[in-house]
Amino acid sequence: MSSKRPYVSPLRESSAARTRELILGRATALFAERGYGRVAVADIAAAAGVAPKTVFASVGSKGDILNRIVDQGVAASGYRQATEEMLGMRTPEAVLSALARGTRAGNESQYAVHEAIRKALPVHEDGEALWDRAMAAYRDALRAVATHLHALDPSLSCPVEETADLLWYWFGPPSWHTLVVESGWTWERAEQVLKRTAVLTLFG
Repeated sequence: MSSKRPYVSPLRESSAARTRELILGRATALFAERGYGRVAVADIAAAAGVAPKTVFASVGSKGDILNRIVDQGVAASGYRQATEEMLGMRTPEAVLSALARGTRAGNESQYAVHEAIRKALPVHEDGEALWDRAMAAYRDALRAVATHLHALDPSLSCPVEETADLLWYWFGPPSWHTLVVESGWTWERAEQVLKRTAVLTLFG
């Protein structure tokens, strides 16, 4: 007796994917604006123009939505390609210029995602683990860049891990947030100053 394969409609799959993206986009904006704790699934559904049951069926609970936002943010950051390009550069200043430019682009394009995560930390049931998961690839990329800088200039006096910590201090999301959001700097100005600070401190 032959069994029939379930029919999968490409149009239905495409529509479902668009609905998921819409829900995640609206949720990201709401979390970034109001804070995770002040947003309900009903709010997300209303913003996306769907029923709450559609939100649950499409992307799950509010916690599931935040997890998806984190994963999408990491994937969309483009850190892999940017890191590979920096590891191919032959001068420290070129590397730090690319790092300033790349982290600026990532933080600027992922601003809403970072705000959604940042505002969720005080109320999320496992905020520290959430932040670590969101930033793990970022940290790993900076460690790789730090190692490359030491290979380009073995005279650097600080150890690789310390250099990686300094790169995080200068180019991690908290620094961009402090300068651009809290202090009102332009992204371009922040990029220029952070790059100059890193070059002068490490190789001045």
